[in-house]
Amino acid sequence: MGVLDEIYRKAKENPQKVAFPEAMNEKMMQAAYETGKEGYIIPVLVGIGSELRAAVRERGYEEHVFEIVDINEEAYKKKLIEQYVALPQTILKEKALNRRMQNPLYYAMVMQAVEEADVTFAGIDNTTGDVLLAGQMIIGLKEGISTVSSIGLCDIPGFAGSEGTLLAVGDSAVCTNPDAKQLADIAISACDTVKALLDWEPRCAMVSYSTLGSGQGELIDKVVQALEIANGQRPDLAIDGEFQFDAAISPAVAEKKVKRESKVAGRANIVIWPDLNVGNVGVKLIQQFGHADAYGPMLQGFNKVVCDCSRGAPVSEIKGNIVISAVRAAGG
Repeated sequence: MGVLDEIYRKAKENPQKVAFPEAMNEKMMQAAYETGKEGYIIPVLVGIGSELRAAVRERGYEEHVFEIVDINEEAYKKKLIEQYVALPQTILKEKALNRRMQNPLYYAMVMQAVEEADVTFAGIDNTTGDVLLAGQMIIGLKEGISTVSSIGLCDIPGFAGSEGTLLAVGDSAVCTNPDAKQLADIAISACDTVKALLDWEPRCAMVSYSTLGSGQGELIDKVVQALEIANGQRPDLAIDGEFQFDAAISPAVAEKKVKRESKVAGRANIVIWPDLNVGNVGVKLIQQFGHADAYGPMLQGFNKVVCDCSRGAPVSEIKGNIVISAVRAAGG
């Protein structure tokens, strides 16, 4: 069974409520309908009720597959606001929240914050910046985490890693040049994401052009400092480094280069890039020369699962990311 097959199986066993604040978008509604009709999620369309219902009928979808939430329905909106402002450490108060909730993106995230939905899925009509801002304002970040980042999952034909052909990598999409604290946040979040999605025991390698001091310079210093922060903050996680990429994933190379005990060296199932230059190039090399399928990016660091899909993504890819997001929510 392939990785996506297993994820789809998990989703069908425990369908989550996924809120779609961009439901009027044709691709988004189709993806929501198909994943709902196939039993992987409970799709919740968020917007102007009359417009949503008309679009559902015009596009030939069965309305019963969806839950439709009208952002202009005052009684339900009032209930959501009351529940939200009662939460500890909320940023927005009643009047400000009421204004924000005229935007379906914020409305959906308020639903999620008060557990009326499990996931907010957007990114076609809203920019990445819009989604990140709304997520930080409404959902908030996990305790101890101050950085929103991303992780991707690579399925690499012929790769014989510690998890078969699979390798998780991050951040390849969000943080341009993370400092040591941000890099530590990315590693910690990646471990939690992988654990929730795949039930792996995370073995996370912080990579650079040096293995345990074989090179010197400020680029390496940043990775070493990030490792110290991550291990101090989450000693329960197996995060190690600094390793070169081959020392992280190859037992034979690790045996030669890593002359101390390590749970991670040669057996890493998560690789943390030192910056976005490395991350972007690394993923594209894996895709082009390793002929890998790359799933994601999956946003991480929020208190709950928030998704930002690619604007150019086909419906099939959107569906895969919806299902991945639902399984993450169920596992977290």
